[in-house]
Amino acid sequence: MADMGAFGEAVTAWAAGGSEAPARELAARLPVRTVVLLEGPSDAAAVGALAARRGRDLAAEGVCVLSMGGAMNVGRFARLLGPSGLDLRLTGLCDERERGYYARGWERAGAVRHGFFVCAADLEDELIRALGVTRVAELVRAEGDERALDTFLRQPAQQGRSPQQQLRRFLGTKKGRKIHYGRVLVEALDPARVPAPLDGLFAGL
Repeated sequence: MADMGAFGEAVTAWAAGGSEAPARELAARLPVRTVVLLEGPSDAAAVGALAARRGRDLAAEGVCVLSMGGAMNVGRFARLLGPSGLDLRLTGLCDERERGYYARGWERAGAVRHGFFVCAADLEDELIRALGVTRVAELVRAEGDERALDTFLRQPAQQGRSPQQQLRRFLGTKKGRKIHYGRVLVEALDPARVPAPLDGLFAGL
């Protein structure tokens, strides 16, 4: 049976220059109503973790969570999926420095102007601030990365940076680490301290 994952794969192939037919066929067969456009897989991991914590089955609700492989791709995805394409509702989450890409993509697609949510720096930064540096360091050690973190913190390039900046950079130093901790940090959140951009995204779904 076709599922939301298959729809996401079909859309990604279409955006890369493939046929639009599979995506259109799946959009007609599945109850797709909203697409969440995210920059990368770590954001998708965080969204998935928060959905699980809140007992929500986004796919069953008609929501496709789509990692685009970079914010610069948002214009293409918004054009294919928004009012000018499959006419699905668009929402999303982006870093502050990528706000312009999202704003232009939304505008050119004819989508609701303020339909996406912006993190102050990025989602990892938001999560570290919500949890606090001490708690994040505890989680890193609990996940078996104590030695890697200690080695990282001794590097000359990290001297003079704030603990929050150090942890944020650490999460991006190894392939797959941001994805892993996107889930771990969200699972550790106090329900009352979910970062505003992530909470706003869910409130609108």
